[in-house]
Amino acid sequence: MGKLTKDLVRTLSEPGRYSDGDGLILQISTSGGKSWLLRVQINGRRRDIGLGRVDEVPLTKARASAAEMRKLAHAGIDPLEERRKERIVVPTFEEAAKQVHKELLGAWKNGKHTDQWLTTLRLYAFPKLGKLRVDEIEGPLIRDVLADIWLKIPETARRVKQRIGTVLDWSYAKGFRTTEAPMRSLSKGLARQPKKSVHHAAMRHEDLPSFVQKLRAKPLTVGRVALEALILTATRSGEIRGARWQELSDDFSVWTIPGERMKAGVTHAIPLSKQAADIFRLAKGFQIKDCDLVFPGQISQSPLSDMTLLEILRGMDTGVTVHGFRSTFRDWVADITDYPREVAEAALAHTLENKVEAAYRRTDFFAKRRKLMEDWANFCAATAASPVATRIAKPVKTRSRRVMASSQPTRQRSKA
Repeated sequence: MGKLTKDLVRTLSEPGRYSDGDGLILQISTSGGKSWLLRVQINGRRRDIGLGRVDEVPLTKARASAAEMRKLAHAGIDPLEERRKERIVVPTFEEAAKQVHKELLGAWKNGKHTDQWLTTLRLYAFPKLGKLRVDEIEGPLIRDVLADIWLKIPETARRVKQRIGTVLDWSYAKGFRTTEAPMRSLSKGLARQPKKSVHHAAMRHEDLPSFVQKLRAKPLTVGRVALEALILTATRSGEIRGARWQELSDDFSVWTIPGERMKAGVTHAIPLSKQAADIFRLAKGFQIKDCDLVFPGQISQSPLSDMTLLEILRGMDTGVTVHGFRSTFRDWVADITDYPREVAEAALAHTLENKVEAAYRRTDFFAKRRKLMEDWANFCAATAASPVATRIAKPVKTRSRRVMASSQPTRQRSKA
């Protein structure tokens, strides 16, 4: 039985502390305010825990709250930590994943990666984990998600694993989980994936001139112009699709891609061949008012979709990937030309693996790359079947614009 009574709590007014027993204390401040305080020992350490004002928490309720907290303290559990957890609204895995995606978005340069990050989780993780709170997800649940795809689509499965881990580690950092993601132990519960070198399907350089001729023979679209620009500059899909007019010199002789749009984060200046310059001039016919994108997509102010370029290749039944044209370029340099390896690597904006060499090299071989890109463009245009070809622009309809033939230049082909 406590020492205090309801009437006594109401009538006491002298500032100070009045014990009810078992650590429950009525506390009266110098201003006359009355509140409850519980003093407990947790693992040998004293803790004072406020239980609220007397006008909000009557004596009976204060005793009940004190009893619950003493029970936790006797079990070695910090009542304050438990109270904090109750106030936190723990998100579901799907909610957390969307928040992580939103926070990481600004740090990603690759538009394709940005889209795929959430898509892979939506396809493979959300069906089993999406509705579960992040503090409920442990190793066995993650293992069950991955087991279905681990050997069928190994590369995608590894990405799903990494992205699940990112979401759970973020949840731990935010206080939604008591542990980090249990990713290391998962390897024990999954079969060993076969080691296999994966390369982007690429076109043989011997077949490229014929392909370029067929591409130029088709009706003019922003996607086909972008694809030819990608081939002639040996750039990545995201770099060409994100190209902006301000990155091009006035005479279309140089295209300078800022570091934030490059995979390595370093500004890359590309010397444009005559053919490449003509392609960028051709893209002027697709320019949209108040939009700086060279190759705009159908959604206003958005770049061309990566799938647009891939669908062009699929429609031409090539069996190759968009990124594979960089391999085609590299094979051509090695097999057909005498250009040094470092010039070819600089043209592809590859970083040097040798850290010592990277530290001392101060050139990007710009002058040599200009000659290299001119030779590459001449090779791409070298088709015996059509020594001189003219590109005829046809009307192109999209949801956001209509480009007429009269607004686009024709293009003379070089002799074989």
